[in-house]
Amino acid sequence: MKHLDEKVAAVTGAGSGIGRALALRLADHGCRLALSDVDATGLAETERLLEGRARAVTTAVVDVADEAAVLAWADAVVADHGRANLVVNNAGVALSGTVGSLSTEDYRWIMGINFWGVVHGTKAFLPHLEASGEGHVVNISSVFGLTAQPLMSGYNASKYAVRGFTESLRQDLELTRSCVSATCIHPGGIKTNIARSARLDSSVATATGKPTEVANKEFEKSFITSPDKAAAVIIDAVRKNKRRALIGPDARVFDAMVRIAPTGYQRLITGVVRSRSAS
Repeated sequence: MKHLDEKVAAVTGAGSGIGRALALRLADHGCRLALSDVDATGLAETERLLEGRARAVTTAVVDVADEAAVLAWADAVVADHGRANLVVNNAGVALSGTVGSLSTEDYRWIMGINFWGVVHGTKAFLPHLEASGEGHVVNISSVFGLTAQPLMSGYNASKYAVRGFTESLRQDLELTRSCVSATCIHPGGIKTNIARSARLDSSVATATGKPTEVANKEFEKSFITSPDKAAAVIIDAVRKNKRRALIGPDARVFDAMVRIAPTGYQRLITGVVRSRSAS
């Protein structure tokens, strides 16, 4: 999909962060937009920012963990816009805590949004993308889908799952000679509100020796790439039909680290976290 002009793009998590930046950039490329988010207020603000900038915009409050809601939204997008060419499964949440402390319900919550939300979006839109004659699926994983981190087992599990799902999806599409392609995106630290809206277990404070709020703010300082930059990389990946795209210098560092030391990197990261806890 080298040209995005007049293409219909559906974006989840469009009420803030990467999703909002993508909506703005896609509008500048001439796309017609179908946007969703669970946050009605944030979604309305994105829609306001697109006034006079986008050719067409529809919005819907959708919980991506709800399969029926996502299926209904996909059908509504095609009813409103006539087709769908691009879906970006971007909606996501964060969870932090030790495995021993987190509940199975915590894991179900994050997998429901981060992984099942991607599956729901892909499955709901795939038939419509096929019908359009030219389609693309973009699924947002993370640098944490490349390397594991302490205190992030739920987030790691969900983002590794997105990576595996998307890489297999891409191969399925190639095997069947589909007109649809797929790209997996691995952002590093992006300046969004995901850390502030994360679920943080009390075990974070125990493990780091710092109050949960302090540990979270320090983690947030590592977010060095803007959502707009991330959006630009994603659009470039679609136009060049890349299998995978890394976003930010930190993502490239982590990718290189796991290639050089596939298991040794774990001791390095744990040591860094421990040293920060002592400071």
